Amino acid sequence: MIIAVDGPTASGKGTIAKALAAHFGLPHLDTGLLYRAVGRQVLLAGGDPDDQTDALAACGFPDALLLEPELRSEESGGLASRVSIHPKVRAALYERQRAFAMQAGGAVLDGRDIGTVIAPDADVKIFVTASTVARAQRRFAEMQAQGRSVTLDEITADLAARDARDSGRKDSPLAVAQGAVVLDTSNLDRDQAVAEAIRIVERARQNAD
Repeated sequence: MIIAVDGPTASGKGTIAKALAAHFGLPHLDTGLLYRAVGRQVLLAGGDPDDQTDALAACGFPDALLLEPELRSEESGGLASRVSIHPKVRAALYERQRAFAMQAGGAVLDGRDIGTVIAPDADVKIFVTASTVARAQRRFAEMQAQGRSVTLDEITADLAARDARDSGRKDSPLAVAQGAVVLDTSNLDRDQAVAEAIRIVERARQNAD
């Protein structure tokens, strides 16, 4: 069973995808982490994330980079959004994601183009969304918990900029995949959102039978 979980930054898609993987006993891949690693590698190499050549060269990042806590920072998230607009970068990472999705037994993948590009044939597609206000408040709380100095206004502006880049890019824009179930988590806590996602998967499995 392949489960595709898409959605904008801070919508809760990563939390939901991990929970679904644990619940159904499937491997999980946070595809956004790959782009964060590319963005981080560009920075470490002194390159320009807006330059496709520099970003493409960074696709050869060492696997150890995926374990760095810094990849979860707002800076890395912003870099990921910038390098992900380059078609050649997306092409370079496509096979890695596709292979994970097609492994025996299935998998859960979360990102922005899983249901539309990476696994359009997924058994279940969920598009997780939430209002900009709700997403900004969540991310602000996370940053405060980590002791990072950032304001709610800065996070809100950053989310708006990322949404514009992700939805407006020419190659693999963020969009609701055909057949996807939209899950709005604006007014749901973690447990409620996960429970609803599990119900969506269970209903899909029942309908398939």
